Amino acid sequence: MKNPFNHDITPADAPMLNVQVDGVWMQFPKGLNVVEVARRASKFIPHYCYHPKLSISGNCRMCLVEMGTPKLDAERKPVLAADGKPELNWIPRPQIGCATMISEGMGIRTESPMVKECREGVMEFLLINHPLDCPICDQAGECKLQEYSVQYGAEGSRFTDEKVKKPKRVDIGERIVLDDERCIMCSRCIRFSKETVEDDVLGFIDRGSHTTLAVHPGKRLDNNYSLNTVDICPVGALTSKDFRFQMRVWFLKETKSICTGCATGCNTLIGSREQTVYRQTPRENEAVNSQWMCDQGRLGFHYIHLPERLVEPTAKVGQGKLHTPWDEIIPRVASRLREFQPEQIAIVASGRLTNEEAFLLSEVRKVLGGDKVLTDIVPRQGVADGILRSADLNPNSNGVALFGISNNGQTLAKIRQGVESGRIQALFVLHENLLGDAGWPATALANLKLLVVQSILPCPTSERADFVLPGASFAEKRGSMVNGAGRLQRLNKAISVPGQAMDDWQILLQLKAALGGGNGLYTIEEVFKAMVAATPALAGMTLSRIGDLGVELKNANADRSKQPASTP
Repeated sequence: MKNPFNHDITPADAPMLNVQVDGVWMQFPKGLNVVEVARRASKFIPHYCYHPKLSISGNCRMCLVEMGTPKLDAERKPVLAADGKPELNWIPRPQIGCATMISEGMGIRTESPMVKECREGVMEFLLINHPLDCPICDQAGECKLQEYSVQYGAEGSRFTDEKVKKPKRVDIGERIVLDDERCIMCSRCIRFSKETVEDDVLGFIDRGSHTTLAVHPGKRLDNNYSLNTVDICPVGALTSKDFRFQMRVWFLKETKSICTGCATGCNTLIGSREQTVYRQTPRENEAVNSQWMCDQGRLGFHYIHLPERLVEPTAKVGQGKLHTPWDEIIPRVASRLREFQPEQIAIVASGRLTNEEAFLLSEVRKVLGGDKVLTDIVPRQGVADGILRSADLNPNSNGVALFGISNNGQTLAKIRQGVESGRIQALFVLHENLLGDAGWPATALANLKLLVVQSILPCPTSERADFVLPGASFAEKRGSMVNGAGRLQRLNKAISVPGQAMDDWQILLQLKAALGGGNGLYTIEEVFKAMVAATPALAGMTLSRIGDLGVELKNANADRSKQPASTP
């Protein structure tokens, strides 16, 4: 697999070149193209085919600029003006900005009359056969063709012939629909599939106005990164089956967070409205996921809104479950736990807990008996794909290990043996299904006198529980995690927990207080502060210092072998 982070990065020691941008001389490192130079000079050059993470094709022509070269005297030396800078000869034809690398003494005009005329002409050509279906297009609101036609296009069109009709609603993959009549042939999707995931299934066929995007005969766009083509498509040609016609993008509230599908911890934007998550898209972070994320992680949020979601705390009464208010059930759970000796209690936590939740769980463990209470998590191992998908499918294995509640599954067999033998009589399970993911048989829990399950979905384990405490999903949490590379990152709350469910850190805080462990914490910031004070690896950290892109922990003893091979 090729490295998804592999793109042209200007070396730190690259020589600086003098370049004039719209009449102002500036210095830029050698190796940049005109589009990037303009961006660094706070000038925007519109473009469609160019993408900083992909090879340059130069086929949309939207980035045309006017370019000047130094005048030369008889000795082939630059002629200098009064300010000591080279005088320029302006080339009478426009140049492609993305495919032109800067050179010493170059001049660039991004707003000249010729450039404006070229942009109007390119926009007119692109719109000749484009359908006027913006009101029903999924891309409306974040469509570059729509935006550029207003900013850079002409007021009207001279085209009077009938538009060329191209295929609509073409099923080209498990998660992708193609509306070919909207395609402007930027080739971004083709280059991404070929260069980043090495799944060369897309290409152009036919010629001229009849050129269409097509899938290789007998193949489909079904790789685990296919939805990234929807992100980079500048128009509405490629759309996600999952999000298609679900919600207008301007209604969505975007919350910066991270993916909890594996230990990579891709940075994301959660798009939600009225307490419903509609989509999850990648957020740029060069230290983690560049600009991409896998489809599996991207679509892994639908369980949040399943109708069987646990939304109220319950206690077993006879053969049934009875809804019990929080102010009653927490003291009852604490009272039952106090009936057992520390050696008779075990905790099975989850690698999906946040750091704050893991810290509070360790505090609950101290109150129950400290190290005498066996604790571990359920490990989840997959296969790293060499791009972003990690072999460790727990998003916070490194984080929970910091607080002594994880032995990476090494103690899990001992806990199971203790439960089956009757030596362990009370079991507290958080966000795990022991009779499913952990592979325990149905008879494993038969000898327990107390089973407490904190979860968000019903499962065979929660069905057997004496008490069920409904918690929160990743989209309903604020907190932090440590990814497989030892980077401390932040989750942010996009929606509220449904019904009478409660944030997990609040459940654990109340349980600690009910067990007699005291309670002087009331906000997640206070929990984080207490956690930092008790954890040397987090010394000096604050939630705000983590920021949007995270912070690498030097002393977290992260297991880097779990990260994808391509991570820098």
